[in-house]
Amino acid sequence: MDNILITGAASGIGAATARLFHAKGWKVGLVDVNEPALVALAAELNGAWHAQLDVTDVDDVQRVLAAFTALHGGQLRLLFNCAGILRFGLFEQITQAEHAAILNINVLGLLNMTHAAFPYLKATPGAQVINMGSASGLYGTPHMASYSASKLAVRGLTEALDLEWRAHGIRVGDLMPPFVRTPMVSSQHFEPPALRRLGVNLQASDVAAACWQQAHGPAVHRAISLQFKLLYWAGQVSPAFVTRWIMGFLSRP
Repeated sequence: MDNILITGAASGIGAATARLFHAKGWKVGLVDVNEPALVALAAELNGAWHAQLDVTDVDDVQRVLAAFTALHGGQLRLLFNCAGILRFGLFEQITQAEHAAILNINVLGLLNMTHAAFPYLKATPGAQVINMGSASGLYGTPHMASYSASKLAVRGLTEALDLEWRAHGIRVGDLMPPFVRTPMVSSQHFEPPALRRLGVNLQASDVAAACWQQAHGPAVHRAISLQFKLLYWAGQVSPAFVTRWIMGFLSRP
């Protein structure tokens, strides 16, 4: 039976993905730092396996992966690196500690999980890693500079590992949605001009559906929403200055 381990599973996209894959009959593992929300979701999903986890703690990451895969013969069909944090605002008005936390969780946490998961993925036919990317990983995005930097790093890591790990039969890809209506976005106190102009047109369930599609038809990058697909593919064939001009226009006050 297929299994999936989801980081950042307690709310938003992670929780929506857990509900979808559970409904489709997969064995679902849930990890998050928010233990009360995690316990509530696990109960909703008929006692799904769960563990509190800080993805920046390497020892804890290894322990949790070993515990989950021990229930599945040492195999891991799909790792969904969904844990992440976000802070909108002017770069100089966001504290250095907040910038560091964004990079530590969004990049190093993802790297920790992926590195520790390798032996279990390698032992599993058709194994995949799906990383939570973002439309802000297409080009550096004002008013979310460190978050955008983290997603550009995720994009580079995804591209490199998808090539490197094909030798082991492991596919690696990312999901690239624009703004999604989740608690992480709705809790922000600063509204970037790009968000105001583009709107928040996706629900967490839309990204969960894209994750399901990715699990059954891997792509290196899966752009989500027609709006961003047009921008993404235009960026692949247009000179870089065109994408820069678009981002400048969307982000002007």
